[in-house]
Amino acid sequence: METAVKKNAGIAGVASEVEAAVMVREGAPTAEGLRAVWHRVTQWETWDWRIKYILIGPAWLSYCIRARSFWFFTASNPTLTFGGFDGESKREMYAQLPPGSYPKSIFISPSTPREELYKLIEDHGFRYPIAVKPDVGKMGFMFRKINSQLDLEKYHKEIICDYIIQEWIDCPLEVSVFYYRLPGSQKGNISGFVRKDFLEVTGDGKSTLWELIRKYPRVQFRLSEMKAKHAGRLDHVLAKGERYCLSPALNLSRGGKLVSLEHEKDERLLKIFDDISHYTGAFYYGRYDVKCNSIEELKQGKFIILEYNGSGAEPHHVYGNGYSLWKACLILIAHWDILHRISRANRGAGFEYWNFLRGWKFLKNAGKHQQNLRELDAKNAL
Repeated sequence: METAVKKNAGIAGVASEVEAAVMVREGAPTAEGLRAVWHRVTQWETWDWRIKYILIGPAWLSYCIRARSFWFFTASNPTLTFGGFDGESKREMYAQLPPGSYPKSIFISPSTPREELYKLIEDHGFRYPIAVKPDVGKMGFMFRKINSQLDLEKYHKEIICDYIIQEWIDCPLEVSVFYYRLPGSQKGNISGFVRKDFLEVTGDGKSTLWELIRKYPRVQFRLSEMKAKHAGRLDHVLAKGERYCLSPALNLSRGGKLVSLEHEKDERLLKIFDDISHYTGAFYYGRYDVKCNSIEELKQGKFIILEYNGSGAEPHHVYGNGYSLWKACLILIAHWDILHRISRANRGAGFEYWNFLRGWKFLKNAGKHQQNLRELDAKNAL
């Protein structure tokens, strides 16, 4: 239930965004603003999570009652902190994946002296561009593509927590695979398979980048963020047909577009993720975000795992198949039922649920950390 713990802007925040999109200096509505609002209203995928989840919140509560624990999911992936629901470390996650299945990575403290940082880059053979992201984070906040030592110096100066430096994976495809397996079963199930497309605009040879951004419905409610992140480039006129990426993160929350790959699911694909699940014997429920050159190469075992998101992972395929809101809600509830079954089975094997106070403190601290990253990301133009 990844979305259900995000510290998103609330309903009041959505209302203020709508107002900002519709109104200009004199308070008159604009055609551009009205189009943006219409897009927002008719696309349930863009709604604030409080609106989307209010219909199915009672179902989640029923599973807590049946398990007699608010944190029943902590037993779902026993080797991940909090079951991978929120606030888990990527260092912890990578340590449980097969060697070579994830990008070459080093973990950096913001207190690391610059000279030591540059030496680590050299000693590990990194070449620009590189990827950087917080060790504990989600939704793509403070994920950046770093093209030079100067960019890295700026990032290192701004970041407020431990972070990861990784080789930049330049594969053309990024996909999400939602996988689950019941404890004791040799074979699992892939319930969702989607492709992620970048949030980008295409030049017409006349419009500036800022004009193109303002015309794009998918970013009308994130204009201040776009202005901050692309400051210095906003007056640039893109050539006709030139594509410009507005966000290097392919997270749905950062503007990534999801496209169904349901027709590509088969036994070869399942075996890949069964094998990974059995590597530690403790990955039972979650979503893999994977880079590859093609779907065929993925099925041949040629891929790089960017991240594994545990019990807090949202099944992305509810967004990539053209489902109605009602259908999406039914799919989410079905996944919660599976999560509940896995957790109860693991509890029966000796993995206890977290107690209320421990879980509450952890979730509260994770929320504060995430909010700090959100604010830093919004004002950081790297």
